[in-house]
Amino acid sequence: MNVQLNSVSATRKNLVVTLDHTEVDAEHQAVVAEFAKQARLPGFRPGKAPATIVAKRFSKEILEEFKQKVVAKAYRLALEKEKLDVLNVVNLEEGKIETGLAAAVTITLDVRPEFVLPAYTGLETEVAPTEATETEVDNVIQGLRSERADFKAADRPAQKGDYVKLAYEGTIDGRPITDLAPDKQLYGKVPQTWEEVEGANEGVIPGLGKLLAGLKAGDKKDVSIAFPADFAPVPALAGKSASYAVEIQEIRERVLPALDGEFFKANQVDDLAGLQAQVRNNLKLQKEYQNRTAQRRQVTELLGAKVDIPVPDSLVEAETQGVLRQFIEENMRRGVPQEQFEKDKKELFEGARKAATNRVKMQLILAKIAEAEKIVVTDRDLDAFIYREASRTQQKADKLVKALSNDREQLRSVQQSIIFDKAVDFLVSKATVKTVQPKA
Repeated sequence: MNVQLNSVSATRKNLVVTLDHTEVDAEHQAVVAEFAKQARLPGFRPGKAPATIVAKRFSKEILEEFKQKVVAKAYRLALEKEKLDVLNVVNLEEGKIETGLAAAVTITLDVRPEFVLPAYTGLETEVAPTEATETEVDNVIQGLRSERADFKAADRPAQKGDYVKLAYEGTIDGRPITDLAPDKQLYGKVPQTWEEVEGANEGVIPGLGKLLAGLKAGDKKDVSIAFPADFAPVPALAGKSASYAVEIQEIRERVLPALDGEFFKANQVDDLAGLQAQVRNNLKLQKEYQNRTAQRRQVTELLGAKVDIPVPDSLVEAETQGVLRQFIEENMRRGVPQEQFEKDKKELFEGARKAATNRVKMQLILAKIAEAEKIVVTDRDLDAFIYREASRTQQKADKLVKALSNDREQLRSVQQSIIFDKAVDFLVSKATVKTVQPKA
């Protein structure tokens, strides 16, 4: 056997493996012998048919198995000789494989880049205080009351927090929006809908709720709406200024429930003090989770800035497709049309590739840390993953277990993901922590 190693780049290698004819013939004989052992042919006892007859009867199957064996042997022996840490087989050219002839197999591989880990313990992280302020507690309680609010008809001009029933019809430069976007009627003409006055959650028309204060039932008014330049729900309206003829039909005032026994019972507490304690504890848990998330982001960003390594193209390409798929799925759920993705295809791909490159780089760093710290996947880790995934997807746990058992690639991906998470958790556990007040 002869192995020629060519370096295409720091992470891509090309192996040309040559097996002499005796090695090739040995693989062919082994395959024929295995077929002869299993063959069932008329006139012969099981496994006793002559090799020449077996070779003729199963020539097609033997040839296929023979070629696979030669390629597998070439790959195995080459890796043993060159000691490469392979991440992906990018391409394989088997060449001519026949008995009596030498065989040359060309294998293109992406390998793990070699680099020295920087200091990764004691990374500086910042967290926010976790104790809830009285204002925060009061705001949450007000929110709970708002969720149970009643809305009563009000014979007065609309105020902040009211809900207004109205009709509207929009035009741009005198042309009806229903003509510009016929498949998006909600943005053009609506005979009846509700809008919160100066509310935190806008309706479909951006900024409309901020223009309704002071109007009363029966009022008519023309209002101007400036659609953002990146208005994804209706690209035809992006960056345009529209005029909407608005007619107010009814005003309803938000009436909050009293802080009484009925309200406390609905929130599973006995009194106001109990509700405040419950809210304070929930806020603390939320802030602790936010701090943990922030620390995970900070340690990976700090570590990524310390390491400059080449990343394997095949991993970046696969990750890029994953980033694009996730982005498109999320935006389609938000109502972004398919044609918008086609329009922004180049920018989307460049952004996804940049994000994918950073992800792959961090995965390589985390894998090296996991190896150094002997971080492994345990049965408990897999059980926890299956439980979380079953809850998230509303599937039965045994169905997920079966799927993983039958798909080694998917199982490997899950194990890698768990390793990366545990490595980040390790970095956070070894980080230094500074508590700072959040910026106003």
